[in-house]
Amino acid sequence: MFYGEYSHSLDKKDRLIIPAKFREVVKEHFTEKFYVTRGLDGCLFVFTEEAWKSQERKFREMPFTRGEARKFNRLYFSGASEVVSDKQGRILIPEYLKRYAEIKGDVVILGVSDRIEIWAKEKWHKFFEANQGSFEELAEKLVTEKEK
Repeated sequence: MFYGEYSHSLDKKDRLIIPAKFREVVKEHFTEKFYVTRGLDGCLFVFTEEAWKSQERKFREMPFTRGEARKFNRLYFSGASEVVSDKQGRILIPEYLKRYAEIKGDVVILGVSDRIEIWAKEKWHKFFEANQGSFEELAEKLVTEKEK
């Protein structure tokens, strides 16, 4: 659904334009609403309404009697913000999420199948540099595990 890597900047009002390719996908699914939340590895996750509801169903099934499940759900859902894109395809990133992801201006927007990730530019480059060498190793390990 969402694929690719795009460099953008927040505008003066802290709005972020969704890449044109992603806006096309969103138009096809008749949605203007997104959910932005704390992601893993210090980025932000952005979901369409449909993908968010799917995530919500999965996480609701985790037993609230388990401490890890409660902790994860609190951190994940308390960080969520519903945002609506304007006519130019821009969304407003809440201040607390920008602080979490250390976003100050320049960002990298990634399409990761059913979600969009927003990274502070420097943080993404560090992550990519540190992990690109293990790409083949990860692929081999994960594909082998899935085939078992």
